[in-house]
Amino acid sequence: MFVLLSALTPGAHAAAWEEVIGTGSFGGYGALQSEWNYRYPWGSDHNGTARTYASASDHNHVSLSGGVLTLKATRISWNEGNSSASPYLPIRHHSGAIHAREHVVASTQFPNWEVKGEFQAPSARGTWPAFWLTGVNSWPPESDILEFKGDNRNRFNTFRTSSDVSSSVISVSPPGAWHTYRAWVTKVNNTDVDIHYYLDGKWIAKHAGKNFVGKPLWVIINLQMEGSSGSPGPTADTVYRARNVYIGRTRA
Repeated sequence: MFVLLSALTPGAHAAAWEEVIGTGSFGGYGALQSEWNYRYPWGSDHNGTARTYASASDHNHVSLSGGVLTLKATRISWNEGNSSASPYLPIRHHSGAIHAREHVVASTQFPNWEVKGEFQAPSARGTWPAFWLTGVNSWPPESDILEFKGDNRNRFNTFRTSSDVSSSVISVSPPGAWHTYRAWVTKVNNTDVDIHYYLDGKWIAKHAGKNFVGKPLWVIINLQMEGSSGSPGPTADTVYRARNVYIGRTRA
């Protein structure tokens, strides 16, 4: 699929976008599994109290229906130990995550990338949904396109180092309705990118991504729980839905 860059990014030179992951990747499990892997790139655990479970034969926490991906977190009543990831919190939920097989890499060959999707995000205390980019070989870099931490504010974040961070915090009304979240990553010199963030087609902010050029990034959709989003988390099931997720790039 090809579209004009100028139609998507005002002020940019006209160029053709090529599709990396199209909006149909949630149309069925075959399509999902051809473009995405289950769980996190590093395994089942991350920085909250949810452990992710999913596979080609296990759709309890990662499911599809009508072109919509649903990640579901459920409270568990037994002791499953602590997360293997810092800060090593006790596991109190089972949940879902997926990550794209293709990496986002800003380079001379591919100077522009677009990562976007429509999401219904939970925002109750203890819920921590995200749609984000993070370094394959090191951390940072990181770019958070969607991140809610137990309230109705989305956090567009760019981590250059652990202490050098840009954050644009925007209220969303309501997060549980469908909204479109988008990042446009564009190479500005041999080492750096600019990341433009959009909500529902409205430009929100530009963050500098120092030393992002040439560094491959995972694209992750996940539903984490508690941790930075507060506790206790919900006792009822929590769902996070996505549709029309798209990754595209320009070729120089």
